[in-house]
Amino acid sequence: MPKISVKGGLMPSSPIRKLVPYAEQAERNGNKVYYLNIGQPDIQTPMEAQRAIKEADIPVLAYSHSAGFASLREGLSKYYHGKNLPVQTDDIIVTTGGSEALLFTFGSAMDEGDQVIIPEPFYANYNGFATASGVKVVPVESSIETGFALPAVAAFEAAITPKTKGVLICNPGNPTGYLYSKEELEQLRDIVLRHDLFLIADEVYREFTYDGEPHHSVLAIKGLEEHAIVVDSFSKRYSMCGARIGCLVSKNKEFLATAMKFAQARLSPPTYAQIASEAALKTPQSYFDEVNAEYVERRNVLVDGLNSIDGVFCPKPKGAFYAVASFPVESAEHFAQWLLSDFNHEGKTLMMAPAAGFYAKQELGVNQARLAYVLNTEALTDCIAILKAALEVYPHSTR
Repeated sequence: MPKISVKGGLMPSSPIRKLVPYAEQAERNGNKVYYLNIGQPDIQTPMEAQRAIKEADIPVLAYSHSAGFASLREGLSKYYHGKNLPVQTDDIIVTTGGSEALLFTFGSAMDEGDQVIIPEPFYANYNGFATASGVKVVPVESSIETGFALPAVAAFEAAITPKTKGVLICNPGNPTGYLYSKEELEQLRDIVLRHDLFLIADEVYREFTYDGEPHHSVLAIKGLEEHAIVVDSFSKRYSMCGARIGCLVSKNKEFLATAMKFAQARLSPPTYAQIASEAALKTPQSYFDEVNAEYVERRNVLVDGLNSIDGVFCPKPKGAFYAVASFPVESAEHFAQWLLSDFNHEGKTLMMAPAAGFYAKQELGVNQARLAYVLNTEALTDCIAILKAALEVYPHSTR
């Protein structure tokens, strides 16, 4: 029998989806399952995007420019200028989701065997993108006790080797919801300038910041003009995950020209999704005001509820729609599986993502889980009751 590639064998499974078979079985057993494992908002996609798809009249569904529609890139430039970010149309390449933007980044900025430093826990698919590109992830540990604040500069310095090509952050963070301060970004700026590295920022949750805290983009940090790379996406911002449109933004012309060769190799991003995305840029600010208010309410219900359970600790995130909590259990993965296979509370249970899969170091996060507050407050209140009842009878509780 032919053998699969070594690279294929090294590709990690998704911690977000690995328990799906247990959830499906729980539903076949007649239980209602609340899905807190995946960042799929239940917020309605803006009507502007929906109407654009319905009204599109395209006799020939042709390729677009490899960098995406010029009109979409112009719209994105206006969007960024509205955020006081000096992004021009030719600083942008439209991609098939933020995922492709990350793959283009690794392919353009790093060679086989090069290294990228990432504060952990981090979005699990960074591991997959790095593996696919032959790049090694070097983690620096952040702590749940500090709410997952930026690790100390000394930790980054200790991780840098001659093979290091960049630092990658997610701001606000997935899975933690942590929002980096301007001072923290300036610390990263000083590191990447000192060692001549790229600073790659996944800013797909930019619109979702809470408690009056602003989002600071690496594109606005002075001195990073040749070093900053931003990965962006329409998926979460406009609740249109299935559209698969994102973009890559950089002032570094050599980097962007290199990324363009990868864009040409895959021909073009999808046409209908670009149409929907261009229309989504016309979404009024009132949409985001309402969505943010809804997420704040959901966050408070979930996080305050988790912290009310004996032995559970969850820092309150300032952005995105995720929270990481520690549970009084030896293995959050076993607990999450047990919730689906062996437990229900009044015919209900829930699915969450074990957080160990968001760490590079296997010994970390074993008693933690990520929960996405993408359901309404009534459902989240139910989830707290489920977890409280479950921990009272879970046979491997440590409390």
